[in-house]
Amino acid sequence: MAETHKSKALAVDLGGSHATCAVVAGASVIASETLHINGAMKLFDVLPRIANELRRLTHLTEVGFSECVGIAFGFPGIVNTQNGRVLSTNQKFVDATELDLPGWARESFNLKLRIENDARLALLGEQFAGAAKNFTDIVMITLGTGIGGAAMIEGRLVRGKHFQAGCLGGHLPVQLNGRKCNCGNIGCVEAEASTWALPQICREQKGFNESSLAQVSIIDFATLSEHAAEGDAVANAVWQHCLNVWAAGAVAMIHAYDPEVLVIGGGVMKNAARVLPFIQTHIKAHAWTMWGDVAVRAAHLGNHAALIGALPLLRENVAGEKV
Repeated sequence: MAETHKSKALAVDLGGSHATCAVVAGASVIASETLHINGAMKLFDVLPRIANELRRLTHLTEVGFSECVGIAFGFPGIVNTQNGRVLSTNQKFVDATELDLPGWARESFNLKLRIENDARLALLGEQFAGAAKNFTDIVMITLGTGIGGAAMIEGRLVRGKHFQAGCLGGHLPVQLNGRKCNCGNIGCVEAEASTWALPQICREQKGFNESSLAQVSIIDFATLSEHAAEGDAVANAVWQHCLNVWAAGAVAMIHAYDPEVLVIGGGVMKNAARVLPFIQTHIKAHAWTMWGDVAVRAAHLGNHAALIGALPLLRENVAGEKV
């Protein structure tokens, strides 16, 4: 069977605390499993677990490696999509820059491997079968542990000469005198309104010691939402701060990449009823789009977006053209 006509693939979506492995067919995930890991580990030590899980899933689904067009690998960092190397990890899997992942795929499965930034891969999934289907000019923002970004112009992912264009939306500065980000910048969207930054943001809020948040051991957005709903003043103030930051970041991405549609995903979108209308209203009031309004949509595919992006990625040639 000609490679470009194969409709199955293996997919790996690697994050700071997980590695989700899957067998995909077309726009469907036919089997998946999430391995719980620690991003401070060496990726070299995680690869055998990933290989074993992919073998188990292909056996379970009775899909042979020869039926797959390849392996799509989503990585939380800057990657060279042309040679399959990791360029920068931002403190996660620090040995990844030394690894030959395409070689690992050939030796383990006799398959080609394409690697992509995880947010770009999620955008491909949403364009292929989700909230951005039938659009060619797209910005995606993922709100979660960190904040990711990705852009597509005229049907092609924006990558840039050094492979970091479009995917640093979480590191656009929104506060000139803001918090130090783990990327080295000051006042990034991520430093001002991500899950990893949230506990410190709350503790710095006036009145925190009297807040109900001071009594909990873990402060994440689920906790923040719960305490805000109960009327806690600090929780509500922090929620509003985060909404303002995300909205400012969204306008910056729109001004940079001129999309038809903005897709917002990530764990924070469990509160989509609060997040989406605010960002939509802010964009309508503040984005300079003389041609009309950018459509603002919640991501449809959830945690499967990057997995469903596997086939579109594998069907590109190394220059980024669809084949």
